[in-house]
Amino acid sequence: MSSMLRPPSRPTDAELAILRVLWRRGPSTVREVQATLEVERPTGYTTALKLLQIMFEKGLVVRDESARSHIYRARATEQQTRRQLVRDLVDRAFDGSTVDLVREALALKPPTRDEASELRALVPAADEAPARKRPATPDAGSPGATGTPDPDRLF
Repeated sequence: MSSMLRPPSRPTDAELAILRVLWRRGPSTVREVQATLEVERPTGYTTALKLLQIMFEKGLVVRDESARSHIYRARATEQQTRRQLVRDLVDRAFDGSTVDLVREALALKPPTRDEASELRALVPAADEAPARKRPATPDAGSPGATGTPDPDRLF
């Protein structure tokens, strides 16, 4: 099946590393992608080529074959990809609960003072967002909550 007919699939860690190169550099040849990856860790040309070919088949990148050296570019923006990954994580690991995802993220790595300020600014925007149906989860202060920090005291 052509990569243009199916929606892009979830990228692996190695594919995300290549996507980051393409987002930073813009459209690039295999050699340019490989050279950029090489700065972080040893990456062979054939490895970069094979990954880009797989990513093309998966619909993660678009390939321009008009020149001798094919040019690859990311099919989706970094923001689109991040949102898809987070949406998938929320659905698979948190039963659709954004609140549970945020609680876990904050418990894992508390925000800096500046990050806490940014998070506070996001709360009024969330109040204006259209309501969506979510599975019932116990509040931090309810009897069913176990070790979950009070969201008002997170930052």
